[in-house]
Amino acid sequence: MNRRDALSRVALLLGGTVVGAEVFLSGCSAPDKKYGASADLTPDDTAFLDEVAETIIPATTTPGAKDAKVGQFMARIVKDCYSDDDQKIFLEGMGKLDAASKTKNGKSFLSSDATQRHDLLTDLDKEQKEYMSKKKDSDPAHYFRMMKELTLWGYFSSEPGATKALRYVAVPGRYEGCIPYKKGDKAWAT
Repeated sequence: MNRRDALSRVALLLGGTVVGAEVFLSGCSAPDKKYGASADLTPDDTAFLDEVAETIIPATTTPGAKDAKVGQFMARIVKDCYSDDDQKIFLEGMGKLDAASKTKNGKSFLSSDATQRHDLLTDLDKEQKEYMSKKKDSDPAHYFRMMKELTLWGYFSSEPGATKALRYVAVPGRYEGCIPYKKGDKAWAT
């Protein structure tokens, strides 16, 4: 017996019809348009994204992006939330980043050492800043900007990022609009 038949029988038992049963049941069906059809990232892709994120936010006295599983976060957001066009830009950007590493360092991004990775991403960051300064509203976003934004979002919204890299109070007290700040203090997690 399916839910529709069950609701109909319950309605008959109660002596009436269930108003809006069709609307209620349509909420149980899958949506027609589903992002992510083209963004099936493999575990190797996620490991690649982890290394990119770790180069942007390396582990120091606080956990790095890899500890926060930012690669998995990026893969999930790209697959579930990005439009097909943005997914394509992001996925092609992963290939472009690796190709840029081969051109600059003579080896893939994953085979490069930490200094080579840092220098490459610094160059790509300069490239994306220049691109974004000249970008028209109709132009797509730069792939490295997408990666960097997702890295920051994923890291600072993760438990290690919010509790170890930022000052975190699980249950804040009263609102204080003006709190003294000393140079070197961590920012507050929200």
